[in-house]
Amino acid sequence: MINLVIQISKYAILFMMAIYTLQSYLVFSKKDDDDKDFIFLRQDLMIFMIHFIAYLDIYLRQGDTMLYFLYGAQFIYLAAVLVFFHNLYPRGSKLVLNHMCMLIMIGFVMMTRLSYDIDRIDPVKHFEITVAATIVAMIIPLIVRRMRILTRWTWLYAAAGIGALGLVAVAAKQTYGAKLGFTIAGISIQPSEFVKIIFVFCIAGMLGKAKNFKDIVITTALAAMHVLILVASRDLGSALIFFMTYLIMLYVSTRKSLYLLAGLLAGAAAGVGAYFLFSHVQQRVDIWMDPFADYSGSGYQVAQSLFAIAAGGWFGTGVFQGSPDLIPIVEQDFMFAAITEEFGGIFSICFILVCMSCYIMFVNIAMRLSNRFYRLVALGLGTMYAVQVFLTIGGALKFIPMTGVTIPLVSHGGSSMLSTQMMFAIIQGLYILREDEEDQIERYRERERQMERQRYYGS
Repeated sequence: MINLVIQISKYAILFMMAIYTLQSYLVFSKKDDDDKDFIFLRQDLMIFMIHFIAYLDIYLRQGDTMLYFLYGAQFIYLAAVLVFFHNLYPRGSKLVLNHMCMLIMIGFVMMTRLSYDIDRIDPVKHFEITVAATIVAMIIPLIVRRMRILTRWTWLYAAAGIGALGLVAVAAKQTYGAKLGFTIAGISIQPSEFVKIIFVFCIAGMLGKAKNFKDIVITTALAAMHVLILVASRDLGSALIFFMTYLIMLYVSTRKSLYLLAGLLAGAAAGVGAYFLFSHVQQRVDIWMDPFADYSGSGYQVAQSLFAIAAGGWFGTGVFQGSPDLIPIVEQDFMFAAITEEFGGIFSICFILVCMSCYIMFVNIAMRLSNRFYRLVALGLGTMYAVQVFLTIGGALKFIPMTGVTIPLVSHGGSSMLSTQMMFAIIQGLYILREDEEDQIERYRERERQMERQRYYGS
């Protein structure tokens, strides 16, 4: 009977995820605010329904009364985020907020499900970190909206970013062959996650003021310093994210294809160099080419990811019907494979489309901002998010070599959770700024119309 309920519920979850995803794109065609609000309300309902059904499946399998309290706490958290944000920032983007809640909810479900197979995962701790990150992120839109001085700290951003990455390269301990961060009082901190934001602000400030080729060279040198320090730390996944983000920001800022082509060629040359310089890069490329050549050794992780994705098929195996625990470090590097195995390929396609919708919104906000600095910040943060999602999913699918980065808001990792929520909060602040700008333009046009009427009737 339990298996029957789980099998039925997986189709219900797929149906609701498909509805949510469809609404994510349908809303772009709506002009009326009431129509948009109705779509957002439906999306909220889908989030809570998927959350409830998934936890019901987990409870039916485990019968653990702790799940009552964990589900209740998460339900209250998701409802509170939606209510408090709408009241604190009524002009914020409801679509971006809904996407953030949907991705966080999927992370909650997967962490709870995996915790019963993998002892090192603590869903309660993951939930506590998420709540703390949200409290911090809640004040950021107000800071972005009020503190225009953020546009003037370009060199401070550069010094802070290079300094933090340099400290990691010198003093951090190696984890899986790379220097990633520190552990302070039992709390792991990965500075590169926060330097992502600082880096985008730094490059936006430099490119926003660039007037000639010399300024472009200086900006490129600063970006290269960030990337080279990450390469020296062997954090090549983050190095690639930084590099691609800078390249897109440079191209959009200058509109010169030559810079883009030169950057791609330089990146290709750097990739070849890294292959010959770093043994673990060679290993990852070899795994990418044929993970089954050393199935019981270095290729085991990618091979198990492919098995999991294949086992899931279009509709998934159902909660606790798969074996995602067979994938090493699944909660960080291969969460996409775990989701696909138990929720199915259709669910995962919808998941990718939701992530794409996030990026579309970020770019839309960027293109409608008049301030050059803010426009580049929105574009940079959106690109950084999109590249990270691509690298994670591409590595799980063996589309590209594994890079060891996480799915933002879904995978396990406190630093990643906090930095990503901060990125989404900054985007919300920029969206509110855009709404303020449009209001000012509309008020200016209304004054012009009033003056025109006065001149007409006065004459």
